[in-house]
Amino acid sequence: MSASTPTHENVIVVRGLTKVFKDFWGRPKARAVDSVDFEVRRGEVFGLLGPNGSGKSTTVKMLLGLLFPTKGHIEVFGRSPRHVATKAKIGYLPEESYLYKYLDSTETLDFFGNLFSIPGKERSQRTEQLIEMVGLSQARRRQVGEFSKGMQRRIGLAQALVNDPDLVILDEPTAGLDPIGCREVKDLILALAKRGKTVILSSHLLSDVEDVCDRVVIYYGGKIQALGTLQELLATPDAMRITTPILSRPTMTRVLEAIRADVADDKIRIDTPTQNLEAYFLNVVKRARENEAQTSGATSGNRVAAYLRGDADQISPATDRVLDRLTSAAVVPPFEPTTIAAPATSAIDQAKLASLSTAETPSQTTTVQPTPATKAASLSEANEKLSGLLGGSKK
Repeated sequence: MSASTPTHENVIVVRGLTKVFKDFWGRPKARAVDSVDFEVRRGEVFGLLGPNGSGKSTTVKMLLGLLFPTKGHIEVFGRSPRHVATKAKIGYLPEESYLYKYLDSTETLDFFGNLFSIPGKERSQRTEQLIEMVGLSQARRRQVGEFSKGMQRRIGLAQALVNDPDLVILDEPTAGLDPIGCREVKDLILALAKRGKTVILSSHLLSDVEDVCDRVVIYYGGKIQALGTLQELLATPDAMRITTPILSRPTMTRVLEAIRADVADDKIRIDTPTQNLEAYFLNVVKRARENEAQTSGATSGNRVAAYLRGDADQISPATDRVLDRLTSAAVVPPFEPTTIAAPATSAIDQAKLASLSTAETPSQTTTVQPTPATKAASLSEANEKLSGLLGGSKK
């Protein structure tokens, strides 16, 4: 349970909260929340429990001002949940994080921090601390769209805390996380409560709720079916458990004889106390790491197999990228014409070839200017040819 000490100051007050969804014609379609009353105190970890469709998410959306109640009264920090200054004090992690998939972790947190008008230097410091806290230091430059479900929950949790909120609403925060990540999230929730923050936790994992919540409310059919502290709700008033160290057989016999004097024998049960599976799992992993054990199973922080990465890490120096070649500053050597040697069996008259080459040289070529008589003769000859092509005769 939470190590915090909740005060009597109410952060959230809900009275007669009702939400009825209607169809296109305005007729009632579903009564999602029906006359709900509860309060959430400062420094408290408050659990919202219930099966799917019981009204938990609808209640959360009305607390955030995203939905308008059909009737009833809601106060968040003494104001309407639609008050802008009130929203700045709230951090929200939805069940499905809606993040910009082309931004990396740093850019994502910087973007959301900018929405809260956090100064640049402070925003940068918070971003670094949050990325370190949620364990994404090695993936800070990867785009969020490439993240697994568990990594998206981690960056989503960091996004919900970037404004240092006084009220944190977490909807299934441990979904997709491994047991170690779940334990880290629960430790974070306890740390927030210890600082006086108020946390509302909505989860289907009852073990998570049992570990951190001070009080819980259980919904069914849009109504509150149970409300109270875990000790009040989970206590079994007609039974008692006595835990002792290992007793010797004679001592155990004497104890059982004393108990049987007042209690029927069929109501006495002796067993060995057990820890929960999560605690046992974490202890096993911790001991293995301390002993530097090697594993062929799943570990964290490993690189993807080389064949999955392709040859990106194995490019030889001689194989340049196209972009590198295009942007290279190297000087391109001048073009040199290639001389093709004549075959050995060629019977070309070299003297005649030399004379032709000399005649084609511009500096040694003689230009003959046509005379007027030559021009007239050429024109007459052209007219006769044109007349013959057209089928006429020249007169």
